Amino acid sequence: MPRHLKSPVPAAQVSAARADVAERVHAILEDIRRRGDDAVREYSEQFDKWSPGSFRLNADEVRRIVSQVPGTVLDDIRFVQQQVRTFAQAQRDSMADVEIETLPGVRLGHRHVPVAAAGAYVPGGRYPLTASAHMTIVTAKVAGVPRVAACTPPIRGEIPAATVAAMHLAGADEIYLLGGVQAVAALAVGTETIGRVPMLAGPGNAYVAEAKRQLFGEVGIDLFAGPTEILVIADENADPFVVAVDLLSQAEHGPDSPAVLVTTSEQLGREVERHIERLLPGMPTKDFAEPAWRDHGEIVVADTLDEAFRIADSYASEHVEVLTENPRQALEKMREYGALFLGEGTCVSYGDKVIGTNHVLPTRGAARYTGGLWVGKYLKTVTYQEVTDTASSALLGEVCGRAARVELFEGHARSGDVRAAKYGKGQLPWNEEGAA
Repeated sequence: MPRHLKSPVPAAQVSAARADVAERVHAILEDIRRRGDDAVREYSEQFDKWSPGSFRLNADEVRRIVSQVPGTVLDDIRFVQQQVRTFAQAQRDSMADVEIETLPGVRLGHRHVPVAAAGAYVPGGRYPLTASAHMTIVTAKVAGVPRVAACTPPIRGEIPAATVAAMHLAGADEIYLLGGVQAVAALAVGTETIGRVPMLAGPGNAYVAEAKRQLFGEVGIDLFAGPTEILVIADENADPFVVAVDLLSQAEHGPDSPAVLVTTSEQLGREVERHIERLLPGMPTKDFAEPAWRDHGEIVVADTLDEAFRIADSYASEHVEVLTENPRQALEKMREYGALFLGEGTCVSYGDKVIGTNHVLPTRGAARYTGGLWVGKYLKTVTYQEVTDTASSALLGEVCGRAARVELFEGHARSGDVRAAKYGKGQLPWNEEGAA
């Protein structure tokens, strides 16, 4: 039986805050629908103290901003984007168009068609998440999306130059210095100066995530997102210091970011907790990491490694780091996760920043039904049908007539009847006035 060395706060405390966010977001979305650019500008002034002549950067502005970024930063951006591009291209190459002949002259197929445009939200605020530009824009461009409109907020009234550089180098067609609900709303519904997009992608704070949730259906979204999550599976062979550092690496995302350890060693669990208590006071990001660990941190002790895998699956965590003697066992034992990080040589931070897999991943249990953002999210798999053999069309028409009448769809049946009669040289079971 699993037992907790450390438990999180009750879930009820979390859900009350979500209701307030949903109500506020709904009001902003409706206001932007009604008033367009005027509302967008007012919210940008209110939340970001930002009201330029145009939210969109022109080509000269982009070149000037990029020129201010240190060369090593640009080199690192290019390196990471190449990792993302390489993996996304491999994903795209795995998706073949299909055409088969099921009966003589009956051809069925599917094609992968990129969406016409995508909106990429690159978070800013306290931490400029340049890596989100790689994940959303590079991946969309590999998929073949012809127009990518990217938004990022100013940071304390300043232009986030490294983020703009990342958006530009990733291939964004439009770059807007605009953040929050007002950014995703403008992209989704369109304004006088911002063209609407059929799909939104990218992480954000609780308000951005809620805006995407409310807009879903009107536009497509990558996935429903919540606070960043990490779950570490560790046996007695794991280094407790490494485990503690890795748990805190994700807790710093925000005060509501869950960090969970599932271990087969109670001793390791207690050592990890002691390391965390020593590390937290000196962390520059402890104002986020400390409440995240206090309120949402967990240490669970399992009797066996198989039980640890089952417990981990029950969380369906965004990131699962496996620090065990044989970490690749998790590939066979687990199925409910956003991404796996196998062995001490890798870590969740690699996935977030440099390794090339996409860091936009499912949270709050969504890993039970979806994976993360990937090149396929920007593609519509659409089918087509063609019948060129008259005998096959006659056969299908006969079966269609019978099948449709079982469901009382007479109009459908008559579409089949017409072809059965025309190509099969038979008679219609009804006349041209529609009477049987």
